[in-house]
Amino acid sequence: MWRSVASNALTLFIALFLLAGGLLLWGKRQYEGAGPLADAICLRVESGATMAGLSRQLEGQGAVSNAAIFRLGAKYTEKADLLKAGSFLIPPGSSMKEIVDIVTRGGRSTCGTELNFRIGVVSAQLQLREVDPGTGRYVEVLAFDPAAGEIPEDYAELRNATDLRFRVTLAEGVTSWQVVEELKSADFLDGEVADLPAEGSLAPDSYEVQPGMARSDLVAEMQRRQAAILDDLWARRADDLPITTPEEALILASIVEKETGVPDERGRVASVFVNRLRQGMRLQTDPTVIYGVTQGREPLGRGIRQSELRRETPWNTYVIDGLPPTPIANPGRASIEAALNPDDTDFLFFVADGTGGHAFARTLAEHNQNVARWRQIEAGRQ
Repeated sequence: MWRSVASNALTLFIALFLLAGGLLLWGKRQYEGAGPLADAICLRVESGATMAGLSRQLEGQGAVSNAAIFRLGAKYTEKADLLKAGSFLIPPGSSMKEIVDIVTRGGRSTCGTELNFRIGVVSAQLQLREVDPGTGRYVEVLAFDPAAGEIPEDYAELRNATDLRFRVTLAEGVTSWQVVEELKSADFLDGEVADLPAEGSLAPDSYEVQPGMARSDLVAEMQRRQAAILDDLWARRADDLPITTPEEALILASIVEKETGVPDERGRVASVFVNRLRQGMRLQTDPTVIYGVTQGREPLGRGIRQSELRRETPWNTYVIDGLPPTPIANPGRASIEAALNPDDTDFLFFVADGTGGHAFARTLAEHNQNVARWRQIEAGRQ
C-alpha cells in the first residue's frame, strides 16, 4: 500500500514539475515573442509610474497580451524598478521584452510633443512638433518667431501640456550676441545672461531643457560642449598647421563656417586659408569684413560696400595680415574638424559657382576666369 502511495505521489510530483516547466516555457515564449501591437504607439510614462500600472496600460492599449506576464518578466530580468519617465515610441509587433527594454534603458524621449526653439543665423523660431508614431518623424503643429510678437492663439494651451518636452537648437554660424538676445524670447527659460559669452565659445547643437531652467546655465552647457569638442579635435589635428593654439583653430573654423554651407566643401575651403597662411597671403574673406561692420549683432542684409572692404577693423582680412583676433561666429564640429584637418590641396582662391558651392583655383588667372563666370551668372539672374 505504502509503495503504491509513494508511486502515485512521485507520479504527481513529476506531473506537476512538467506542468510548471511547461508554464515557464510558455511564459518565456509569450514574453519574448512578437507582440499583438498592429500599429506603432507613443507610450507616455509619467514620473512615479510603476511597472504594475504600466502593464495594465499596455494591455489596455493592445500592446501586450498579458499584463501579469509583462510584470513577471520585468521582475525576473531585474528591471521592474528601472522604469524611466518619458514618451517612448513602441514599434508594431514589439515583444514584452523589447518594451521593457525601451522603457528602462533611459535617454531622451523618442516620441510625443516637443517645443523646439531654433536659433538660426537670420532669425529664431519656436516650433511645436510631434512624432507621428506611424513614420517616427516629427510633424510640425505650429511655428512662429516669438520676437515678432505674432503668437498663435492656441500656443498658450499647447505650451502648458503636461507631456510637452522642451529643446533649444543652435544653428552653425550663429553669433554669441544672437544667442543671448534670442534666448530672451524663450518663455520657458528663466533669468538673464549677465556677460556676453566669447565669440565662438558656444557649441551649435540641440539641447533638451527643463521648464524654468536658468538661461545662464544653458549658456554654460553650450560653452562646456564647445570646449570639449575643441579639446577632442585639437588633440587629433594635422601636423604642420600654420595655427598654434586651439583659439586660433576656433577663429579659422568660424571663417570656414561662414564661407560655405556645403558640407563636403569645408575641407577644401579650410585648405585655401591654410595655404594662404603658409604663404603669408592675406585671407581676404568677406565674412570677416561683415563681422567688422556688424560685430555679429545682426545680419548685414545687403552687399558689402567698397568703403567697407577698405575700412580698417580688427577683423577685415583684406586689410590685416593673418587671422582676425577673435572668431566671427560659433562654428560647428564639422568646421572645427575641417580647420584642424584640411584637405591636402594647392588651392589659393575660390568664388561662388552658382550652385550654392564654390569654384576653386590654384592661380590668379584661373580664379579670374571663375570670377568672370560667376559675374555672368549674377547678371543673368538680375
